[in-house]
Amino acid sequence: MKFNVYMLLLVFLSLTSARADVRLPRLINDGMILQRNEKIKIWGWANPDEQVVVSLAGSTLSTRADSRGDWFVIMPAHEAGGPYQLLVQGENTLTIDDVYMGEVWLCSGQSNMELPLRRVKPRYETEFATANYPLIRCFNVGQVYNFKAPQQDVAGGKWIAASSGNLDDLPAVAYFFAKQLHQRLGVPVGLINASLGGSPAQAWMSEEGLKKFPVYLEEAYKFRDDELIKSIERADGERSRDWYALSVRNDLGQEGRYRCPSAPTHDWADFRLPSYWSDTTPFKNGVFWFRKEIDIQPEEAGKPAFLDMGCIVDADSVFINGKLVGVTTYQYPPRWYTVQAGVLKEGTNTIVLRVVNNAGRGGFVPDKPYELKTATRTIDLQGSWKMKQGAAMAPLASQTFVRWKPMGLYNAMIAPLLKYSFKGVIWYQGESNTGNPAEYRTLFPAMIKDWRTNFNRGDFPFLFVQLANFMEARPQPSESNWAATREAQAEALKLPATGMAVTIDVGEWNDIHPLNKSAVGERLALQAFRIAYRDKTVQADGPVFKSMKIKNGKAVIRFAHTGSGLVADGAAPEGFAIAGSDGKFVWAKALIDGDRVIVWHDDIRIPKHVRYAWADNPDKANLTTKEGLPAAPFRTDLPFVK
Repeated sequence: MKFNVYMLLLVFLSLTSARADVRLPRLINDGMILQRNEKIKIWGWANPDEQVVVSLAGSTLSTRADSRGDWFVIMPAHEAGGPYQLLVQGENTLTIDDVYMGEVWLCSGQSNMELPLRRVKPRYETEFATANYPLIRCFNVGQVYNFKAPQQDVAGGKWIAASSGNLDDLPAVAYFFAKQLHQRLGVPVGLINASLGGSPAQAWMSEEGLKKFPVYLEEAYKFRDDELIKSIERADGERSRDWYALSVRNDLGQEGRYRCPSAPTHDWADFRLPSYWSDTTPFKNGVFWFRKEIDIQPEEAGKPAFLDMGCIVDADSVFINGKLVGVTTYQYPPRWYTVQAGVLKEGTNTIVLRVVNNAGRGGFVPDKPYELKTATRTIDLQGSWKMKQGAAMAPLASQTFVRWKPMGLYNAMIAPLLKYSFKGVIWYQGESNTGNPAEYRTLFPAMIKDWRTNFNRGDFPFLFVQLANFMEARPQPSESNWAATREAQAEALKLPATGMAVTIDVGEWNDIHPLNKSAVGERLALQAFRIAYRDKTVQADGPVFKSMKIKNGKAVIRFAHTGSGLVADGAAPEGFAIAGSDGKFVWAKALIDGDRVIVWHDDIRIPKHVRYAWADNPDKANLTTKEGLPAAPFRTDLPFVK
């Protein structure tokens, strides 16, 4: 009898310990913001047939988990407000605090959407010092991929508030967008940031959405093979480790030989910074050392300072007087280094850089700041440096970016969000699809339709950023994949409830990640006020091509969305090119005539086509509304296909 009781007790305890606690997805957590004025789905997991009771903002609903343990309830809609407490009770009890109702926006795309505020901090020091928006909150979705199936939950993340000292990890564009909404609407704003640098549009599409693009679907299926992924990552990792290990072993400057202030430099070459050494020297890839001496005044000695070394291709370690002051491991981040107190000394100080360039064109990007800022002055570091190659290396072969393959990001970073209600999407992507702008004309709209189908929320607002100006300006009109991709992006405006922020005036020719993220966020917000919040008083668009007529040997261009009038910085409009029947474009003359622009060239008697801002970097384009919104690029000839 005692044995039977003991066995029953063991069975009971084993069954009890096997029971799963009620769980919630990571999105449903402390500090979350729920979409106001819409019914709210709360969902999660429990034991099969377990009763779950959910209470929120005065409403209590009960349900039972299905045979798989899935459950959900639909809570009533609420006006903006809070804080509320969400209570979920099953075999266990979960309490979610500090919940608000407000406006929720999904933010997605590649690096220019992902880019956190810390990357633009020197431009927005006042913002960092004064920002205190506890009711702007962001959830950064964990950056993972999955090719096998849509996932039920995100890999990580938590809700963080945009308060002082807490801004670093908020996506910059989305923050400035949310700030505009919060200040104008007076309600909490939630951001769900699901973005990843370098990602092409096809990585964000579902299996069903990719059926119209069979090449991408086949590639996605290929990466369902775990062993294939492991073998690729193993080969990439080994190749990279071997390359860098060899670069260290072969580096003549290691063990302090070149970074020491007393190191001899009689055999070092002269180098002009900023420039690309591969343009002027036989040196290509490998390890390179650079050295410069500066003079520090008595009042600067021992004090902290700020070192800005622009942008370097690819990785760098910076030493001042032999002491390491900063390291950056890849090309894109700005080199902003804090020089700690005690490093600088009175008199001669030595700055030494160890730069590793693994492939391509190594050097220091022009038109970036290279300077040391003390409390009393700014020391320009451009000009004459000394250079010594530490190790010559063969180029390192590029890795296979598995995380960018089709469907992977959708399954892992978008599918887990499908049950969460939001107002709309802001999207900044396209750089990784500029290799095939003709395809992007159909791929991008297909992605928008795919999301709208899978979220099952009708034609929710989808607002996107047109590519900014980038790369060196060309002296003559020419074809441009970036311009063609901008045109392809504009094709998506044929879909309902879409809006485009034009940014050809806020980019940087030498940086694919321009720092002016406030202008981008603010222009997206204008689109939101017009489309999502139906404010007809908002001027959200700059001039958009409407029609062209040829009259008296000149092209007469009419525009929509001219605002309070067309202007061109007080000068004649530039950035227009014109062609006759031979299709050869040349720069044109132009003048503003009311809501029209008259375009001509003295040597073209009968114009046939006009282009505006048709370039990678249309640096001369200056047509705007009086409100400052730039005219969108356009062309009247047939779409460019490459």
